[in-house]
Amino acid sequence: MGLDPGYGETPLDGDEMSALEPALLEHFDRIPDKLTIHSLEQQTLAVTRARVLEDIDNSELHLDEILTTSFLVELHRWLFDGIWTWSGAFRRTGLNIGVDPQFISTELHASFGNLGYQAEASLLTARQLGIATHAELVRIHPFTDGNGRVTRLMADLVFAASQGLPHTYEYDWNLDKSVYIDLLRTYDLNRDPTPLSSFIGVRKLG
Repeated sequence: MGLDPGYGETPLDGDEMSALEPALLEHFDRIPDKLTIHSLEQQTLAVTRARVLEDIDNSELHLDEILTTSFLVELHRWLFDGIWTWSGAFRRTGLNIGVDPQFISTELHASFGNLGYQAEASLLTARQLGIATHAELVRIHPFTDGNGRVTRLMADLVFAASQGLPHTYEYDWNLDKSVYIDLLRTYDLNRDPTPLSSFIGVRKLG
């Protein structure tokens, strides 16, 4: 009897194969498996994160530039361009999570405007502002895929840009997922980032 393949050997399903950038396949002598694509995504994430955080610490990228729809779309494109055809594109289908696709742009504009106001008026701490950004984007769920990575990275960038530069603290995303999801649902009801920001830990760099 044959054995099921391990995760590293698990083939991409039909939808995943059709969403891969055709040019990417030219770099492989065989069809890549899930682990290969995941490793490529993680490498791209690490490079992008380091580069953008450096721009923030060098005062080349500011909070008001990060809290925009255009930056979010560009960040998603940086993370997935050359890998997936849906990079930088809002989803077009309704799901059981997120807002209706026709309202994604409107919701993002309103959310970023509100977050920018709260930042300017110092209504939230740096830690709270990053998590509020994350929770708002999770609520909207703007993209076909990659929402988790881009929303966590947006939180990291907002948190960094809201601190004294160079930034000295970052979030610790190693957390209890069930509690995290419950707190996201609570945020959806009251828009208060305090419980979620208190739950998600921070660590000092260096």
